[in-house]
Order: sequence, then structure tokens, then C-alpha cells
Amino acid sequence: MTRCIISLCARLNKGIDMKKDRQAEILRLISTYEIETQEMLLEKLKESGYLVTQATVSRDINELGITKSTSEYGVNRYTHGKKSRGAGFSNIFSETVISIDYAMNMVAVKCHPGMANAACAGLDIMELSYVVGTIAGDDTVFILTRTESDAKTLTERLRQLV
Repeated sequence: MTRCIISLCARLNKGIDMKKDRQAEILRLISTYEIETQEMLLEKLKESGYLVTQATVSRDINELGITKSTSEYGVNRYTHGKKSRGAGFSNIFSETVISIDYAMNMVAVKCHPGMANAACAGLDIMELSYVVGTIAGDDTVFILTRTESDAKTLTERLRQLV
């Protein structure tokens, strides 16, 4: 009887260690990759040798306090720690923006009248490394990027938010 209890305790402790290891791996993965969905996280965990269910990953996400926020590239991804200052950006953006286009290294964002400042403030909060600066009028935001490629990437990412 005592041997069974010791064996059971050992297995329970091993399970706790496995959970801690898995949760540490989840934190490592979301800080290394732009993980957008639980399915992507499951795939990365599988690649790392953790065969778990979506329900387990969902519980781990809740226990670890992992949230979704917008990355500097406009990807809605899992993050941990302090909440991203750009987390509400996608809501502001989707409510205010009418259209987005770019020419050379400048992106033009057309907004509903009086809403450009809100959209621009959301962009500024994100502190995107490839954005040189922003300026907003009443219904238009101009975004200066470092390269034409950056402008194209930013335009594509912002269009996904609208």
C-alpha cells in the first residue's frame, strides 16, 4: 500500500514537472515566434516534443495570463507579461479606417471625418521600428516608413485589421 502511494505521488510530481516544463516552453515559443492561434501553438509544441490537446493549451494560456495583442508588424499574436500598449489598436483602427494605400515609402490611411487622430494615436502607441513618423489631419493619416518594402508590409498588415 505504501509503495502504491509513493508511486502515485511520484507520478503526480512528474505530471506537475511536465506541466511546468510545457508552460515554460509555451512562454518561450510565444516570445520567439508570432503565434497567432492555438493551432499554431499546438504545432510548435508538437515540434518541441509536447503532445497535448487544444484543451490543455487553452488551460495553460489562461493559467499563464497569456493575452493577444498586436505586434509591431500588425500581427494579432499571443503575448505574456505587460499588456501591449497597442492591444486596443485593432478595435480603434477597424472602427475608424475607410481605406489604406501606399506610394513609395509613405502610407496613406483614409478615415471617417474627425477620426484620423485616434487612428494615428493607435499607430504611435505601437512604436513600430520601421515607421519614421506619422501625421494626422481630420480624416487622413500619413505614415512615413523607412523603405518602400516597409510601406507595402505595413499596408498589408493594416488592411488585415480593417
